[in-house]
Amino acid sequence: MSHNRIREKISPAKVASGPKQKAKICSTKKQISKMIDIAIPKGSLQNQTLQLFEQAGLEVKRTEREYNARIDDPRIGKVKILRPQEIPTYVAKGYFDLGISGTDWVMESGAVVAKVCELNYGKMGPGKVKLVVAVPESQAIRSASQIRPGSRVSTEYPNLTRSFFQKLGIPVEIQFSFGATEAKVPELTDVIVDLTETGSTLRKNGLKIIDVMLESTSELIANKKSWADPEKREDILAVETLLSAVLRAKGKILLKMNVPEAKIGDLIAILPSMKNPTISKLYNSGYYAVETVVDRMQVNLLVPQLKKAGAEDILEMAISKIVP
Repeated sequence: MSHNRIREKISPAKVASGPKQKAKICSTKKQISKMIDIAIPKGSLQNQTLQLFEQAGLEVKRTEREYNARIDDPRIGKVKILRPQEIPTYVAKGYFDLGISGTDWVMESGAVVAKVCELNYGKMGPGKVKLVVAVPESQAIRSASQIRPGSRVSTEYPNLTRSFFQKLGIPVEIQFSFGATEAKVPELTDVIVDLTETGSTLRKNGLKIIDVMLESTSELIANKKSWADPEKREDILAVETLLSAVLRAKGKILLKMNVPEAKIGDLIAILPSMKNPTISKLYNSGYYAVETVVDRMQVNLLVPQLKKAGAEDILEMAISKIVP
């Protein structure tokens, strides 16, 4: 009898049969279904993206299968590492709620997605890259409008390139490139359309830039339906807040110092800040405690000036996030 009673108490059918249990299970399913799935770029953007997520407290943990990953956050479900060329299309089709790709690939794919924000980093760090038209340095061409009709144009961006030359009214032969586009001139192609940060690789291969088609940076993009869903939109914005807070803090530092009351006015006059510096009176003394956020690039010149203006006990501290 006792064994039967015990089995009856722990029977899964019995446990799930009550209305409260059913409601709880339905609630759990609803919560799981609302988790957001994220596509992270591999390749040139991968290292910067993984570092950004880790600094935001959203560490991407890789599994044995290289393209599958996870983020230990209750708002985030599936995480995959994919080529940035494919991410806009997958996000647009609803395979993922959120993704990171470049402006170039969003435009090249023609994917209809919601742009959440610009993350403004590339392979080498902060900043933008350019999609350019380049030809051999030996040619007298100075702009894309001077390219001869029928020229061979090699590129990884056939759709953007086709549209660009159609607007110029110049018929060209577009050749799709799988990479190393700059190495194909002049034997295999006459003109290239390629992405560059500094232009140094093009110059090393004897090429010159004659036009800029667009500027590109990393973008946080969302599926349109997910962006319209209030619950998912809230989670998407939460992720954006964390990522943007890290980017906002890059290049900033926190300065703290003590300042004699008699010199506080002179010091504040030369002290930069995000809005206004924080000032508080030190207990039982003739000093004020002052703190402010400044650009890291300013510090080497600023600290001696602060010292000269009367600041003492100056501390320089790193900032991990800035949330406005």
